[in-house]
Amino acid sequence: MGSMSAPRPSTKESIREAAARLFPVHGYTGTSVRDIASAAGVDPALVIRHFGSKEELFLETMQLDDELHPLLDAPLEGFGERFIDYLLSEGDRVRSVYLALIRASESEGVVPRLRQMHDSAFVEPLQARLEGPDAELRARLAAAVVGGLLYALWVVRDEQLLAADRSDIVTRYGGLVQTIITPTA
Repeated sequence: MGSMSAPRPSTKESIREAAARLFPVHGYTGTSVRDIASAAGVDPALVIRHFGSKEELFLETMQLDDELHPLLDAPLEGFGERFIDYLLSEGDRVRSVYLALIRASESEGVVPRLRQMHDSAFVEPLQARLEGPDAELRARLAAAVVGGLLYALWVVRDEQLLAADRSDIVTRYGGLVQTIITPTA
């Protein structure tokens, strides 16, 4: 009967899953290699063997590329509203990863990689789709504007924004993002 059960995830996958569960809850500094190993049911040495360091494991598991790429591949018309709507409606994983990354930004080794992830997850895919000589600037401004909304909602927990009509935020803020990515000439 045992052979009929689903295959056990690999050690590396077990470690990755445990880290993906623990980092958003306890943060980068509040999650130890020992905690991750314990949750994965493995020896702590295996965490380092498979991922090199806690920092590498954190950065590998706290990524949003898979969640964001379908949105970044969609038509540019209406992109702003679609993107903001997605963040506000499907945002649980995005929110937990965003908050984990913000909290980890005080860790020196994480900052350069955060910048790299910011570029690879959002700026570069959007920039590649934009026309005009200032495409990079517009993509970076769009990322900054989106980050500002997430910060206000999820870090500051602005009560008026949290209580505001979601469709109103999607329309207004989505329009702002759309204006930024649209060439001026």
